[in-house]
Amino acid sequence: MKFSILSSVSTLALCSALVSLPLHAQEKASNIEAGAIETIVTVVEVDREARVVTVVGPAGGLTSINVPPEAQNLDQVQPGSRFRVVYLASVVVALSTGQPGTSTSSTGRSVTLAPKGDVPGGSVVHTRQIDAVVEKVDQDARTVTVRGMEGGPRELEVDQSVKAFDQVKVGDTVTIQFTEGLAMRMLRE
Repeated sequence: MKFSILSSVSTLALCSALVSLPLHAQEKASNIEAGAIETIVTVVEVDREARVVTVVGPAGGLTSINVPPEAQNLDQVQPGSRFRVVYLASVVVALSTGQPGTSTSSTGRSVTLAPKGDVPGGSVVHTRQIDAVVEKVDQDARTVTVRGMEGGPRELEVDQSVKAFDQVKVGDTVTIQFTEGLAMRMLRE
């Protein structure tokens, strides 16, 4: 699987939730990619029991949204309800040394929701950090192939702005942090 760190990180984009990235012993190179998109979606179906809302975007694409159990205003959401949606995806990449040959993974989640009786809405931010081991480096193509706790191999494109890429070697540790968030608020019309 090919994953572009700095050119196709997101197709949509939310809140300013770039979390600081802890690095290993000696930092070699790092970079951040973020993108945000704001749009209006219309609810086409509500499954209250499964807590799933299906929406259609301006281009006609359907998306199902899992509503967290903490959300208290799902009873106000009906087909035809319109929501302002902001989606953010970011990737923080740090090519680093330290603990050669190790891979780890961690995840986090934060949820902020409207109080009971308020206009339905809120935000959910998911953060995932992966430390992976470099298995292959292609300086000409500016790619690095890594294997982490989630398996692999995974080929990552490294942007030109990562100046120390030429110092990356097989066995180095690559730290990748993905932050993805979604903020929604129902429009009162």
